[in-house]
Amino acid sequence: MSPAAFSGLDLLGSAVVVLDGALRVVHVNPAAEHLLEAGARHLVGQRFPGMFAGAVAFEAKLRDAIAKNWGFWDQALELVRLGAPTLHLNCLATPIESGSGRLVLELRSIDKHLRAEREERELNHATANRELIRSLAHEIKNPLGGLRGSAQLLERELDRADLREYTQVIIKEADRLQLLMDRLLTPHRPPHVDRVNVHEVCERVRSLVLAEFPQGVRIVRDYDASLPEAEGDREQLIQAVLNIARNAAQAILGPGRRANGVPGEIQLVTRIARSVTIARRQHRLALELQVIDDGPGIPHELRERVFHPLVSGREGGSGLGLTLAQTYVQHHHGLIEYESRPGRTVFNIVLPLGRSRPKP
Repeated sequence: MSPAAFSGLDLLGSAVVVLDGALRVVHVNPAAEHLLEAGARHLVGQRFPGMFAGAVAFEAKLRDAIAKNWGFWDQALELVRLGAPTLHLNCLATPIESGSGRLVLELRSIDKHLRAEREERELNHATANRELIRSLAHEIKNPLGGLRGSAQLLERELDRADLREYTQVIIKEADRLQLLMDRLLTPHRPPHVDRVNVHEVCERVRSLVLAEFPQGVRIVRDYDASLPEAEGDREQLIQAVLNIARNAAQAILGPGRRANGVPGEIQLVTRIARSVTIARRQHRLALELQVIDDGPGIPHELRERVFHPLVSGREGGSGLGLTLAQTYVQHHHGLIEYESRPGRTVFNIVLPLGRSRPKP
């Protein structure tokens, strides 16, 4: 029977792949072409498990299903593709006897579900972290004032200049800790909402980063000029984007990097997004602002904790930049997420535009 016999499957919204007894692709519907990011002409004839890295267990399941003529349901299938995002799927396998076809796979992406769960976890973590930080900062500020005042009184009683150097160390370190505590408490100020042009925010960030890192970094702008103004706190948004861009520049210019003299690159990209879900509310339109760098990427051991306070991959870093950025974005009912691999890290800020409605 020819692949045309499976043409009825083309009407289905879910991705369908038909395999023969050797696990070669016999037919794919348009939804499967979209999911796999390849056309039928390229996919048909290929061994399906061979299209993915490390799919030994999945291949064994497929062979078993064909040999015993039974189906299976896999609710957490991970298919790793080289040079492309990993597929997270629900997979229903059904045996058939139709010409060369022996097994029908119905594949449904669960990326949106996983993203919603991850987003909810991050929101819960962020709320708990903010309360912890606020309580900790208040507790530290009080003894700091006493420590600084005592050092000043002690300094007045000391006759030797070399001893007063030690009290100056105490005073300066107390001031540094006081500044850190103020930074921890600042994000709790509610945003001052006004009309904001996101490109003005980007240009301000660009000028600040170039002034701080005059050599070794170039910033490329890729703006969508049709973007409407958003509602938000201009200063908070500048600080959020600046914290991300500064982290990118520091990663690019880290010890031992850029030895070839080629400057690192940071891209500021703006786009419009449609039908976006944030915190289980659906927004017809949203603004996307991406900060992309070609640095070494986020260390694997930090990837689950990049937004946690006091977590830093850089010696001497405070570990507050991304925490504060996340807080400011959440003040605007937005979302901040990232993808990272060596040579390319993307932080994506999503800010809703206009009214939203609860997602059913």
